[in-house]
Amino acid sequence: MSREVLVKKSDIVKYYLRKIIIAGLVAIAVTWVALPFVMTIIYALSDPDQYYDPHIVIPTRYTLEHIHKLIVLGAWNATINSVIVAVLTILFSFAIGLPAGYAFARYAFKGKDSLKLFIVALRMFPMMVIAVPLLVLYFKLGLADTLLGIALAHTAMALPFVILITSGIIAGVPVEYEEAGLVFGLNRIGAFFRITLPLALPGLAAAAIFTFIMSWNEVFIAAVLSFQNRTLPAFILNLIGGATDFIKFAGAFIMVIPALVFVFVAGKYLVRMWGITLK
Repeated sequence: MSREVLVKKSDIVKYYLRKIIIAGLVAIAVTWVALPFVMTIIYALSDPDQYYDPHIVIPTRYTLEHIHKLIVLGAWNATINSVIVAVLTILFSFAIGLPAGYAFARYAFKGKDSLKLFIVALRMFPMMVIAVPLLVLYFKLGLADTLLGIALAHTAMALPFVILITSGIIAGVPVEYEEAGLVFGLNRIGAFFRITLPLALPGLAAAAIFTFIMSWNEVFIAAVLSFQNRTLPAFILNLIGGATDFIKFAGAFIMVIPALVFVFVAGKYLVRMWGITLK
């Protein structure tokens, strides 16, 4: 057998070995991420008798009773509150963050880098430190226990990231496109909405997904600032302290499923938009 044949066989073995190792690592990562979700869904819907049976690892009988109990206790209203707060957070964050990101991307001014660093530094303060002063301020402004107040607090948390993300996205759109629009009679605002914004839309959609997930999962500020109009994480945190395992799993199930649905739908839409943009 010639040396060249041996070298080719050795390369083939290395190639398939590398593929097997990569596939194994991907399988481990997927299992590590997916297993908690699968367990949550299974045990949230499992029959209590089979759940406590030590001889049954995976239940075969399921029920919606635990989900129904949470809905009766107010989980549905809390879910609606979370959706409203997340949507308001996205609107407020982009209403402020998009013009700021555009200014960072398109204009050079004194102290630009320092201002960017200051914006990032706003996130270095733990929420526990500012929770009590924020609650006192909210009582004085009449924003305590309101969805608007929670949305404003979430906006303050998401805004630094939205500014930096939108700045990077807009900077990736060549400024020559806007200049061409100005040559053909558009003003600066028209060039932004008709040229830059459509090209940056997929990246902005990704930033919106990030903002939604951040607002949806945030629990500490929502629990401190609300008493009756609670978001879903604050509602579940207040409820499951002395609850049974089924209620805890059901709470996790209700928390996870809407976020997964949103990311799945928005992700498909994002890929579709990106494909159109690239074309």
